Amino acid sequence: MVPLRAIVMFQAAVRAGSLASAAQELGVTPSAISQQVRSLEEYLGTSLMGKDGRTLKLTEAGERFYDMIAGSIDAIFDATQALRGYRAVSRLTIRAAPSLAAKWLMPRLSAFVDAHPQFEVRVDGTNEPTNFDREDVDVEIRHGEGRWSGLFVEGLAEERFLPMCSPNYAAAGSLSPRDLLDRRLIHSVKSQVQWRHWFGTAGMTPDRRWERVLFDRSHMVIDAAADGLGIALESELLAWRELRDGRLVCPVTEPPKVVVTTQWIVCPHERLRLSKVKTFIEWVRAERDDWLREVEASRRPNLTIVKKS
Repeated sequence: MVPLRAIVMFQAAVRAGSLASAAQELGVTPSAISQQVRSLEEYLGTSLMGKDGRTLKLTEAGERFYDMIAGSIDAIFDATQALRGYRAVSRLTIRAAPSLAAKWLMPRLSAFVDAHPQFEVRVDGTNEPTNFDREDVDVEIRHGEGRWSGLFVEGLAEERFLPMCSPNYAAAGSLSPRDLLDRRLIHSVKSQVQWRHWFGTAGMTPDRRWERVLFDRSHMVIDAAADGLGIALESELLAWRELRDGRLVCPVTEPPKVVVTTQWIVCPHERLRLSKVKTFIEWVRAERDDWLREVEASRRPNLTIVKKS
């Protein structure tokens, strides 16, 4: 007899990315799943999975077997739920840095939810990197430099960092880089681009201490600048709505081109097989491309992005 219980547990373990997560989903112990997978391997006469540290790793045979059975198991689950009178819903848990979540993801999320009612979406806003072995997170948009081995990592977009402020604080293009030393500068203390670096790129070394206000979240920096507190140095990606709507302007004539990728799509490679993860990543890419086209269409010649080599 075909070991259907073992097949279901194998599929759940691969989908969840760990025995612990699959066990929680199925209401059994991790050891029970491990035993079922071993019995399935004995039945098939081949090894399906192993471990690299705490991460599940499929063998070549395991990958082929999962690809063959995953769709069928999902179809059986959906049919069973439909027959019982329930609409099949899959939880999609997204982790994102707080500022990216507040300023870029949330304004766009209604479009994703409306287009994909089969997903119950949960957004977890934190800067703590996900431990995918222990936490129930499907995909993350992570702030950092993109160096995380063993994971799928894709840059969200190249971001232009610009001085920005309320037009009531300083008019667009009205100041030189040196004029900024006479203004109040808002600092985002966790940003990868700091004011001292920007001044160096502008070809000057500050000869005196400037007035400053410091925040540890970019969304607070952007809101403070829009409210007239001073001049912030921030990413177009995060501040795009305020720049587009005229609540923020770049007060510097011919600002230096500072372009950095700070936000990254991150998840275990095996999660890319999941329909919900593939769907979300494809949507993020499409939203990113729409944003880049909007930026290019609205940008003046002196604000052209220079691509990194």
